[in-house]
Amino acid sequence: MTRPVMVVHGGAGDIPDELADGHRRGVAHASQVGWEILLAGGPAEDAVEAAIRVLEDDPVFDAGRGSFLDLDGVLSMDAAFMEGGRLDAGAVAGISEIPNPIALARLLVPTPHLLLLGEGAHRWGEAHGLLRCDPDELIVQRERERVQAHPLAHDTVGAVALDVEGHMAAGVSTGGSPLKVPGRAGDVPCIGASIYADDLVGAVSCTGVGEQITRIVMAKRCVDRLGQGGVTAQQAAEESIAYLARRVEGVGGLIVVSRDGQVGCALNTPRMSRAWIIPDGSFAGLEPDD
Repeated sequence: MTRPVMVVHGGAGDIPDELADGHRRGVAHASQVGWEILLAGGPAEDAVEAAIRVLEDDPVFDAGRGSFLDLDGVLSMDAAFMEGGRLDAGAVAGISEIPNPIALARLLVPTPHLLLLGEGAHRWGEAHGLLRCDPDELIVQRERERVQAHPLAHDTVGAVALDVEGHMAAGVSTGGSPLKVPGRAGDVPCIGASIYADDLVGAVSCTGVGEQITRIVMAKRCVDRLGQGGVTAQQAAEESIAYLARRVEGVGGLIVVSRDGQVGCALNTPRMSRAWIIPDGSFAGLEPDD
């Protein structure tokens, strides 16, 4: 039996002081929800989805309720989900009427479909049991009044998990960047860039400037580095962020869990909220040196 691990992040960036406590509480709560599933013997997929749903439902974060609006004042969300056994995955982009995009992305995992967009994704989700909502229900007043004062504003929530069977999963969900160009999608719906999970190696979830992350396919790069042997999860995380900065002058962060239960985390932004629970203890923090 494998020792379970639950890791979540609430986004990397210039998280304002007024949201700092909410971030810490939010990621701690999300990790606890996922951990309880793993502790009861549940699968990594259930733990990852449940943890990300918590963050999507929390208006503090840029995912689900609380997502950023684009230049037209429109809500547009993306999400992706991957399991590490068969390497099955699902992603959605341009979502505005499904309160929990991560649930929609996960529904695609056992199907022939990898990526669905916009209205087609809404209809597909509704046909498979997800309730649609009015996009206005997901918009918070903070975003209606937003002035782009934080160029590295917090974004993209995610989670990775290792269950008692040694199976892994990874997920990510975002409302995108503040005042983004209508129709823009970053790394989130790009499997290998935003997330990757392989039971033979590890699972990763990324956050940051999506275009930069996609250009180096950061999640897959981190998993590949971890799989080379003699590299810890923390080393793989740090090397991936260093490469992001060096190769494309990118900014962001990531969380990783290895097949043997090591946890890694790295960032080159002012802050990144993250939390994890392992059998030996737990952690929740925001600052780079936490």
